[in-house]
Amino acid sequence: MASKAFSLFLFTVLLLPLLSHGASRDTNNKKSSPFDFLKHLEGCHKGDNVSGIKFLKSYLEQFGYLNHSHSVMQNHTNDDDFDEPLESALKTYQLNFHLSTTGILDAKTISNMMMPRCGVADIINGRGGATIKIKKHDHNHGSFHTISHYAFFPGNPKWPVSKYNLTYGFLTGTTDRAMLPVAQPFRTWAANTHFTFSRAEDDTMADLQIGFKSRDHGDRFPFNGPGGLLAHAFPPTDGRLHYDANDQWSVGAVPGQFDLETAALHEIGHLLGLHYSNVQGAIMWPHISQGMTKGLDKDDIDGIKALYNV
Repeated sequence: MASKAFSLFLFTVLLLPLLSHGASRDTNNKKSSPFDFLKHLEGCHKGDNVSGIKFLKSYLEQFGYLNHSHSVMQNHTNDDDFDEPLESALKTYQLNFHLSTTGILDAKTISNMMMPRCGVADIINGRGGATIKIKKHDHNHGSFHTISHYAFFPGNPKWPVSKYNLTYGFLTGTTDRAMLPVAQPFRTWAANTHFTFSRAEDDTMADLQIGFKSRDHGDRFPFNGPGGLLAHAFPPTDGRLHYDANDQWSVGAVPGQFDLETAALHEIGHLLGLHYSNVQGAIMWPHISQGMTKGLDKDDIDGIKALYNV
């Protein structure tokens, strides 16, 4: 993805007016993270009542680990009690990210929670993605153990067999300089799938619609400012992909900024039907880091081929 290093560097220099939506570019002062509230909760555990625990509940509910819609839990949505459902939700989160499942908000858990990430929930409608289980032989012990890799959305939504040529378009207000780096990830996915992608002449008629949005933008999944939720996309056959216009975007690995191509490569995976991977090196890992680029992993390719039986 970063093979054209010199040309990408020159392009990045010209990228300042990237978004007409006015993405934040003030890099003189270190921005606070939307997840900074977690810092003063370090060490919290069941039985505690600490100001700000309600925001921890909101975080875990946003990503599917808590569900306060049940009447028995509604009274605890906005309180600061570290109750048993919160402990259970935190343990599930820790298990999902290969952390010690203590149910205690320790430093490593906080560090993981504070990482910028995709806004798609980890657990949807009370269910995680349909994780693929692979049997691997342990030659040292002469046995097999199960390891999980790529996952699909619940119900395995995917594009119809006849719909292999997908069109994409950019929402009004997206500049040419933002469009160019997003085209490359489509070529990358095309090279590793049965899909072909082409730019639609009329973006309103495109199968996949891409744009930059801020805060609450009408799809029930608001962004939360710089360094929090970077982007999100919907599974087939919805076709919407939104970047957070308030984040720092670049082309290539630029310190303190997020690579447009890397984010697009991840979100297109969602558009095609991949949920998350628990392989940290995979593009479908939920977190995207500043100042780095990332390409497809074997796990991503195996996942998309398994979903479409190709």
